[in-house]
Amino acid sequence: MTIATFTQLPSGGDFRSIFSQSTGKAGFLLTAHDKAGIEHLLRNGGTRHAPNPPLLNGLLRHKLRTSCLAPEPAAPELVTSGCLVTYMISGGGARTAELALSHVPVPGRILVASLLGATLLGMRKLQKVPLLREDGQIEAVVVLTVSQPPELGAA
Repeated sequence: MTIATFTQLPSGGDFRSIFSQSTGKAGFLLTAHDKAGIEHLLRNGGTRHAPNPPLLNGLLRHKLRTSCLAPEPAAPELVTSGCLVTYMISGGGARTAELALSHVPVPGRILVASLLGATLLGMRKLQKVPLLREDGQIEAVVVLTVSQPPELGAA
């Protein structure tokens, strides 16, 4: 299965036209913790080392403006910080990684301070949305599964 739709970014950083068609009524849901984490990243320059900070900042601000607050506890199919998410980008193979609010890169983790991480945060299982790329291209990302990582020290 190949999912490939390449288009250019809208001028002026207005992301509404890109996401309104794909998110529909469902949209994105953010937990209070994830919303506070995004605000912290934006306030403290946590995106400054991203390849395209203005694009990432615009996406994160858009997500804050348009997302609904998720009920607590969050639904198990909701992508939240700290969860393991399996996703597929434009027909590529499935990949699994932990989503992290940190701005420090760690192997096996996707940072929310990246275009992929910012896009995945707040999605739900089987939801498909556009994925902005640093070069201005737009692909599609779909969430295949969401799970909580195993507890440290659990035997």
